[in-house]
Amino acid sequence: MALKRTSKNLALLFAIGMVCLLYGLGTAYIENHFSSLTILISLTGLACILVCFFELRKLVRRSAIASQWKKYGFIVFVIVILLTFLAGINYLSYRYNVRWDMTKAKQHTLSKSTATVIKDLQQEVKIVAFYVGIPPKYLEDLFKEYQRRSQGIIKAEIIDPIVQIGYAAQFGNVISGKERKVIVLSGGERKDIDFTNQPLSEDQLTNAIIQVARDKRVVYFLIGHGEYDVSNEGDNGLSTLKRMLIANNVEVKTVMLGVEEEIPEDCDVFIVAGPRNPLTEEEEEIVKKYLENGGDAFFLIENTPVTTQDKPLTEEEKRKNPSLNKILNHWGIKIADDIVVDLSNHIGQEVGCPATRNYPPHRAIIKDLDYTFYIRPRSISILENRRESIKTAPLVLTASEENSWGETDRTLRVKFDKGVDIPGPVPIAFVIWEPRQESKPSDTRIVVFTDTDFLSNAFIEEYSNAQMGLNVISWLSDLDYMIFDDRKDIKVERLDLTSKQKRMVAVILFGIPFLIATVGIMTWLKQKD
Repeated sequence: MALKRTSKNLALLFAIGMVCLLYGLGTAYIENHFSSLTILISLTGLACILVCFFELRKLVRRSAIASQWKKYGFIVFVIVILLTFLAGINYLSYRYNVRWDMTKAKQHTLSKSTATVIKDLQQEVKIVAFYVGIPPKYLEDLFKEYQRRSQGIIKAEIIDPIVQIGYAAQFGNVISGKERKVIVLSGGERKDIDFTNQPLSEDQLTNAIIQVARDKRVVYFLIGHGEYDVSNEGDNGLSTLKRMLIANNVEVKTVMLGVEEEIPEDCDVFIVAGPRNPLTEEEEEIVKKYLENGGDAFFLIENTPVTTQDKPLTEEEKRKNPSLNKILNHWGIKIADDIVVDLSNHIGQEVGCPATRNYPPHRAIIKDLDYTFYIRPRSISILENRRESIKTAPLVLTASEENSWGETDRTLRVKFDKGVDIPGPVPIAFVIWEPRQESKPSDTRIVVFTDTDFLSNAFIEEYSNAQMGLNVISWLSDLDYMIFDDRKDIKVERLDLTSKQKRMVAVILFGIPFLIATVGIMTWLKQKD
């Protein structure tokens, strides 16, 4: 009888230990952290199992069925080892937080550019989402991923404005049961995102964080000479570039030097985007003065006008698409009246559209760039009589050495003429830098490309064209971040679980076998006399 009573007591103690251990470890796994309570419960469960194990050893010594108890002890020992292994894996996953995103579009993994923005944040950002009813699980996971990445700098919450009407009223919103909105706040700045008609995307949220947490830059586009228009939505416009700049907290303005006597003082980068008509001498002097005083500029020169042998260019046509050499010669470079061709690396059938990945080292601009391509660019050369203080370096060259050159024949006859044409690899973009002198307040930095079309609406989203343009403006304006339009569309799956719910499922799936084993062992213990 004593042995039977002892067996029943051990069975009960073992059951209590297993339940406590499973509850403590399972709760910690679901909540993704160990609290004092879960640790205490887990240790209590482990202590009960160990006591049961040691009592069994004593019972084995007094029992005639020692071999059976040894077998049972071995089973208990294996179970404890398995539980310890599970606890260790659980701890390591919490400590080192290794994750795998198994979704097709990687919608639960933030892009590299977003991770960079979050890493560089210097002030706290608060994200508040208004959502009536039960919020979608992708939204919860997206917010948690931002919080996890930021290590506490970003705080996010989802509220029901109908249920929490008093709290929602603090944000000055008219409460609506249909509106779905995210409000991003930081340092007195605020950005609202409406996602009523479509799911909230990562790029929308990251761009909003940039706009409230980073200093704004201002770029001015020159107008009045047939330049590419930043408001034009057509193929030849720059409206896509403008939207990308605005998304990166860069304010876009225009200036007409025929009206303004100088480039505005708040200008961080002065952009000349493919003028088709020459600047006046007065306008050239204004630009020279701006650069000499430490201004930064981005020049995009359009292609050399071409014709056929039976139709010579008129003097007016020759003046189209000016080289701006009167300005650029002062900074040590010269734009040629030619067309750069590459027989080996070009887009489509047009040899005058070279594609290249030949970028000399300039990490701030060319990092992570793939191919870019250009429409009938011109070659750039360095002047020997430039000032010693000026530093120049090519930024983009043609990919081919033997099969590319600067074609000086403007009648569309493509043939390399040694001593006349410029052999490859041909520079089609240059970086110019002059350190601060006593007479000017800051460095002068200039980037020159002999094509504008690569940033036009028609081509900016091809290859790495957009990234090249944004990197250049980023470097010129001293920005250390840039977000690109790599939007991942959110697809709501039929089974849409949060991370916590997925961990709950995992605990249930792992817990069921242990509960079955526990019940089996308890039954076996009770049957022993």
